[in-house]
Amino acid sequence: MAATKEAGGVVLFPARLRPAAPPQPRIHLSPPALVGGELATLSRTLTSGWIAPAGPVPLAFEEAIRDTTGFSHAAAVASGTAALHLAYRVLGVERGDEVWTQSLTFVASIAPAVQMGARPRFLDVSPESWTLDPEVLETQLRQAARRGKLPRAVVPVDLYGQPADLDPILSLCGRWGVPVLCDSAEALGAHYRGRPVGKGAAMAAFSFNGNKIITAGGGGALVSDDPALIARARHLATQAKEAAPHYQHETTGYSYGLSSVLASVGLAQIGALPMRVAARRLVHARYAEGLAELPGLSFMPEPEWSHATRWLTVLQLDPQRCGVTPETLRRALEAANIESRPVWKPLHLQPAFHGARCHGAGHSVRLFERGLCLPSGAMTADEQDRVIDTIRTCLGG
Repeated sequence: MAATKEAGGVVLFPARLRPAAPPQPRIHLSPPALVGGELATLSRTLTSGWIAPAGPVPLAFEEAIRDTTGFSHAAAVASGTAALHLAYRVLGVERGDEVWTQSLTFVASIAPAVQMGARPRFLDVSPESWTLDPEVLETQLRQAARRGKLPRAVVPVDLYGQPADLDPILSLCGRWGVPVLCDSAEALGAHYRGRPVGKGAAMAAFSFNGNKIITAGGGGALVSDDPALIARARHLATQAKEAAPHYQHETTGYSYGLSSVLASVGLAQIGALPMRVAARRLVHARYAEGLAELPGLSFMPEPEWSHATRWLTVLQLDPQRCGVTPETLRRALEAANIESRPVWKPLHLQPAFHGARCHGAGHSVRLFERGLCLPSGAMTADEQDRVIDTIRTCLGG
C-alpha cells in the first residue's frame, strides 16, 4: 500500500509500513567505568617501556591493594581465578582432599581445586546473608572430624558484595585446624564488623574483572597477613623459577603475573573505590524505594554486622504473591533492552558436579529459583527509572 498525503503535505504511512521506533540504548548489568586518570597512567607506563608483569607499576598497585584491603601482603595476578588457584597450591591441596564452599556461588570459587583433583563439598547459605551458613559448617565439621576426613580448606564467598559472617567461620575452622580462604572477588570495598572484607582469614582473593566495581580490564589479587604465603604464591605465579643464573625449577608454576598495562588501569581506578561503593549503594537504595510497595518482591538482605558494596542489586520474587516468575521478568527487561541475570545457579545443580549435594536446608535452590540481578553499574536517574518502570509494568504495579 502506498503512502498518502494529507492537506499540508504531511506524509501518512499505513501502520504496518511506518518506520519502527529506534530501540532505546542498552542498559548493561555492570559495565566497566573509567575515572579519568587511566589514559595518563597508561601513557606513563608505555613511555617507560615497562609492559611485562614487572617493574614499578605492579608494585605500586600491590601497595594500593594492601592499603585498601588492610592485609599486610599482596600479590597482583592475572585474574581472581588465578589468585584462588595459587591459594589452593599454597595451602597444599592435593588429589583426594576435600575443599568446602557454599553452593550458591560462581564456579571459579571451587574450579581450581577440582582441577587439582580435590573433591568439593557444597554447603548451604544462610537466609540472613546468602553466604555460608556457620551452623551448617559446624555440623559438617563435627561429622568430618568423627570420620577423620577434615577439609583441606573452607572457602566462604562474599556474595554480590555482601560479606560472609566470617568470625564464627574462623572460630569453627580454628577449632579443627582448617585454614579459611575467602573468595572476596565480588566484594572489594565491603566491610565486616568494621574491618575490610576477608580480614582475619589465612588468605583472600579479589578480582579486577571488567564487571567489577574497580577494574583493571582483568586481573586479580591474593592477599594475606602471612608473608610466607604470599612469597610462595608469587614464586608459583612466576613459573616457580629458582634464584639461579639459568632456569632452575624445583616444581612447576604458572605465568600468572599481572602486566604493567593492566596494573596501570587498576592503579588509576582503585582510589575511586569509596565513591564507587557509595554509588552502587545509592543505586540499590533507589531500587528499594521505587519498588517498595510491590507485593512478593524483596531484596538481598544486609545484616547489621556488614556494610555491603551492593556490587549487584539482587531481588527475589515470590510468584505466589506477585504472579510473575524471575524468568518472566528477565524476558520483559530484555524486551526493553535491559540486561539482567539470574542469581548464581547452585554448584551442586551444575552438570560439572553431577551427583553432588548441598548440605543444609535448601536455601541456595530457593534463592536461585526466585532471584534476579538488576543493572547496578553507572546509570543516570532516567536509565534507572526505565528499569524500575519496566519492572512495575511487568508486575502490574
